[in-house]
Amino acid sequence: MADFAKAVEASKVPPDSMLTVEVGGESILIANVDGKYYGIGAYCTHEEWDLSEGTLVDTEVTCAGHGTVWDLKTGKGIFDEPLPDEPLYDVREEGGYLYVKKR
Repeated sequence: MADFAKAVEASKVPPDSMLTVEVGGESILIANVDGKYYGIGAYCTHEEWDLSEGTLVDTEVTCAGHGTVWDLKTGKGIFDEPLPDEPLYDVREEGGYLYVKKR
């Protein structure tokens, strides 16, 4: 698991939930969708809302701030105006912990 950094205990992100964690000075949203983990930047690039305060449906997170819908697979947001993509992170589980690596 070269280049992966320890993020959080896996039990803190149960299925169909999400959590913002700080790893190496970066804020990362980790989402658990039916046992598969996804990682993207934790703050909406529109108005800097913490995405963990939003709603998770399948692999989409809707920001609680202004309703931007973020795709966990691509980091792309759907909004009235173009927005920068969220950075993506690979997330791995090992020994009860989640580890992340920026793509």
